[in-house]
Amino acid sequence: MDKKEFWQLIEAAKETSKGNQELQAQALISNLAQHDPVQITEFECLLREHLLEADHFNIMAAQKILNGYVTDDSYLYFRCWLVGQGEAVFTNALRSPDTLATIVQDPYLDFEALLTVATTAFSKRTGKAEEDETFPREVCLARGLDYDFGTETKGEDWTENQLPKLLPKLWKKFGVA
Repeated sequence: MDKKEFWQLIEAAKETSKGNQELQAQALISNLAQHDPVQITEFECLLREHLLEADHFNIMAAQKILNGYVTDDSYLYFRCWLVGQGEAVFTNALRSPDTLATIVQDPYLDFEALLTVATTAFSKRTGKAEEDETFPREVCLARGLDYDFGTETKGEDWTENQLPKLLPKLWKKFGVA
């Protein structure tokens, strides 16, 4: 699976689900389960690459403005949401997180379920119930694709009083006065 196919799967599931993330996750699982196990694993690896690519202090600042807080988990789930929005939104947000001001309506954003779609699809496809070293998550970890540990957030850290100037459009729409 290449990046083009990865994004096609994300976009198709998003379109089918009409904004319902549970349906989006189910659509992804359904579509992925039709691929061979190697392709499902590649989807997981590409997902992890995108999550790592989005690990930037400016993305974290956007999440802080939108949700009012940042934790390790909420930041990961926010980046999952960002991937789940499709390639254009993802790419534009990486260039300028302030572009999210035109996309976001409801500020609490996460898509935790995206983290398990490849594992579920792999299990359905292979019939394996117990995870082992052949499962997508384990293969990705063996390749060094770990979004939880050992990575350093890119960019420059910020303080809360810098947020209005850092991301003025998001701050105007969602910032706390």
